[in-house]
Amino acid sequence: MLKQGYGSIINTASMSGHIVNVPQPQCAYNASKAGVILLTKSLAIEWAKKGVRVNCISPGYIGTELIMNAPHLKPLIEQWNGMAPMGRMGKPEELQSILVYLAGDSSTFTTGSDIVVDGAFTCF
Repeated sequence: MLKQGYGSIINTASMSGHIVNVPQPQCAYNASKAGVILLTKSLAIEWAKKGVRVNCISPGYIGTELIMNAPHLKPLIEQWNGMAPMGRMGKPEELQSILVYLAGDSSTFTTGSDIVVDGAFTCF
């Protein structure tokens, strides 16, 4: 991308890069997702004049098949939903349009952004 002078990189961070999730202990995960956010912002500055945009999304709890079919997560899912302002987890398809936006020509002035898609979970 740097060689050709254009491109769009979309990193996947997490709302966990913004908050300390409870009740599960996951300090390494939270720290790594915060690192993805800062890496995104740093690369956006470094590569802006080279035509490469760098953004990330920070999803909240998303009800993927993997999550929904994991028996050991059932109690956590109930807690997460109980704590969530919208009372539910997100759906994978609720991330699609933001990814299309970041990848496409409509977002040519968007770089260094972290778009949180979490149903207001991080607003507490």
